[in-house]
Amino acid sequence: MSSQDIPEENLPSTQDAHGGAVTKTAGDPFADPGLPPHEPRIQDIDEQAAKRSERVVAFLFLLSMLATVGFIASYVTLPVDKSIYVFPIGHISALNFALGMTLAVALFCIGAGAVHWARTLMSDVEVADERHAIAAEPDVKAKVMADFKQGAEESAFGRRKLIRNTMFGALALVPLSGVVLLRDLGPLPGTKLRKTAWSEGKMLINQNTLQPLRPEDIQVGSLTFAMPEGMKEEDHDFQKEIAKAALMIVRLRPENIKDKRELDWSADGIVAFSKICTHVGCPISLYEQQTHHVLCPCHQSTFDLSDGGRVIFGPAGHALPQLRIKVNDKGYLEAMGDFAEPVGPAYWERG
Repeated sequence: MSSQDIPEENLPSTQDAHGGAVTKTAGDPFADPGLPPHEPRIQDIDEQAAKRSERVVAFLFLLSMLATVGFIASYVTLPVDKSIYVFPIGHISALNFALGMTLAVALFCIGAGAVHWARTLMSDVEVADERHAIAAEPDVKAKVMADFKQGAEESAFGRRKLIRNTMFGALALVPLSGVVLLRDLGPLPGTKLRKTAWSEGKMLINQNTLQPLRPEDIQVGSLTFAMPEGMKEEDHDFQKEIAKAALMIVRLRPENIKDKRELDWSADGIVAFSKICTHVGCPISLYEQQTHHVLCPCHQSTFDLSDGGRVIFGPAGHALPQLRIKVNDKGYLEAMGDFAEPVGPAYWERG
């Protein structure tokens, strides 16, 4: 059915609900209904009502700031193992409950304050604008800037200093919640990466037999793995500690040791080097008796144990750390301290 076949009384009226004329496009029976007349809000005509709305918005922003401070205080003061009873949930972590509630209040108050500001104090006049080309004309650009300035004036952002300052305070404090949470990434390493379980007086324990090592237990050309005295496999931190403290023990003829410090730190030609490759931390286990070289099976880094454990091939960046050892009064091999340099791959604390 065409528009010509529709009875006249069924066609849209040429006037809107308020008696104003509406625009009709030729051949289009559906008229533009237009916009209803603007009705001012109480805040537009009563400055006292506007002040009340301003105080409400400021209160919400202040409440957000207090909630953020509460979030940080809860994180610092509440123990992680404390629980509380909350009806109807039951027993829950006090820390999790406090963090969730304070952060929720902080974010909600910022959003609620912004919404209340927009609905009661900013301009609510509906403006219809025609679509324009992507590349705006100079006069359009000037109109946009004028509209922006007008919107800034109508938002009362410059005049309502209480709202502006409290909003800035709330927005500045909320990100601190995320910054504080970075603490849970773990404690700062400090100097732990430079230290191992070795210390002066600790005997070298054969990792296979779990017995203290004597010089006569190690033959020229042999390779023995050792760990510090007092370390047990059932300890909860054994894997973490052995990953730094594992030793390779080899016996060389003193005349074959090229590095003077290595000779001074040895005991009857027995030298102790870290078993952890300085490339990516793989355990070294391949030993060439004739060349005194050890090979990392992961990326083929090769170290010369007769020349201070220096790198002679592969991607490793520095020599294997050597442990200074001696024979104690009971005839056992023992450490004279910890490694002089960090064990394993290079890291940011290395000088």
